[in-house]
Amino acid sequence: MASYLWRKYADYVYTKWERTLLWDMIEPYRRPKSFKPLLTIYIAAFYTGVIGSALTEQLYKEKYWEDHPGQAVPLMKPKFYGGPWKVNGGNTMPENQ
Repeated sequence: MASYLWRKYADYVYTKWERTLLWDMIEPYRRPKSFKPLLTIYIAAFYTGVIGSALTEQLYKEKYWEDHPGQAVPLMKPKFYGGPWKVNGGNTMPENQ
């Protein structure tokens, strides 16, 4: 049994070496990989974020209008920014002061 396993392992290593040698010779002549799939994923992620933020802001406005009908909606505080937040020349959210 042990000799069988060693023979199988030796065959595997030898064929692996052959495959590596063959593909290393062919590699310079291959076409470069395309950026199209990566670019597609980046574009889809960007527009998903844009649509998500638009929906979030719209839901925020609707909730504010339910609680304060007829008033102007203040700017929404950024979700992923924990630093100081103040809008110069405009109103800040009431809970920040």
